[in-house]
Amino acid sequence: MLKVIRTTMAMILAGGAAYAGSVAYVAPVVPEVMEEASGSMGGSGMWLIPLLVIALVVLVANNNSNGTI
Repeated sequence: MLKVIRTTMAMILAGGAAYAGSVAYVAPVVPEVMEEASGSMGGSGMWLIPLLVIALVVLVANNNSNGTI
């Protein structure tokens, strides 16, 4: 009878240790996502094209209004 009680206690202790899992806590790592802030025209110098067009229109309008034939 004593042998059965010892075996039962050993099984209970072994089962409890197996059920408990690992002792070490591993914190989950959240990956960082970096987004680049981009303007409406992409920020690659595309704003220069409308500026150049406006400058050309002003130059052409000034050149024709000088009174030349």
